[in-house]
Amino acid sequence: MNPEIKVITYRGKVVFEKITMPYFKRIPKLFEKNEACFMFVNKGEFSIREPESFISYKRGKGLLAKCFDYFFETNKSQRESSDSIEVLGVILRQQMMEELFHFDLSTSDYKVDFNIKQFQIDALLANYKESINILLDNPEIADEALIKTKLKEFVLLLSKSENAPSELDFLAAMFRRPSSEFRSTVNNNLYADLSLAELAKLCNISIATFKRRFKEVYKESPKKYISKMKMEKASQLLAVKENRISDIAYECGFDSLGTFNRNFKIHFGKSPSEYRLC
Repeated sequence: MNPEIKVITYRGKVVFEKITMPYFKRIPKLFEKNEACFMFVNKGEFSIREPESFISYKRGKGLLAKCFDYFFETNKSQRESSDSIEVLGVILRQQMMEELFHFDLSTSDYKVDFNIKQFQIDALLANYKESINILLDNPEIADEALIKTKLKEFVLLLSKSENAPSELDFLAAMFRRPSSEFRSTVNNNLYADLSLAELAKLCNISIATFKRRFKEVYKESPKKYISKMKMEKASQLLAVKENRISDIAYECGFDSLGTFNRNFKIHFGKSPSEYRLC
């Protein structure tokens, strides 16, 4: 199954899109400057991994995200929930919003305490989603005036839902790029099945800078330190007899039981099963 994408653009930029895609293990959402977005989950299940949190989404939920890099991920149970994923997105761009509302967002210092937030889709948002579905299915009626009206309507809905002091303050907070402390980002994602390149992306730095900063902070190379921490966690989990070895491998961030067994034996000189019997 190839991805199916429907879009509506405004002045050459995508503002509404509906994407139906087959399941995947992990794909990045790459940061675009001065962009924020909201997604309605129409079908399927997935999770979002960002520097500070890991949040699961399913049909009937929505997500509001600031402009930064994060990952879409799925696990086995999510992939078995349906045959595909479908999301409907509303993309907000700073310059476009300032022009539509005649705002100067630099005049607001309003902040929110999240980078990504999960929404339960209420009746107002559900009705809004259906109106965008109609536009995506009938793009010939989506003229400039209607698109501007729908974008303004969305900002009004979200700013009230978020109890923001004003539409200006809501938008200013959305376009304020978040910053995450390096050690916190690493520790929050230490046991994930992430490559060093993917972990560097979450930290918003190059792989070379990531390796250099990692050694400065942890006094070891990333590969050595992360492997050591995963093995320490695995040994602790093995002490609980009820924990299945396959579950331990997944919880410690290994993509297969075979890879976990090999790494464990290299580190401890015994297989996980032998270690548990000691």
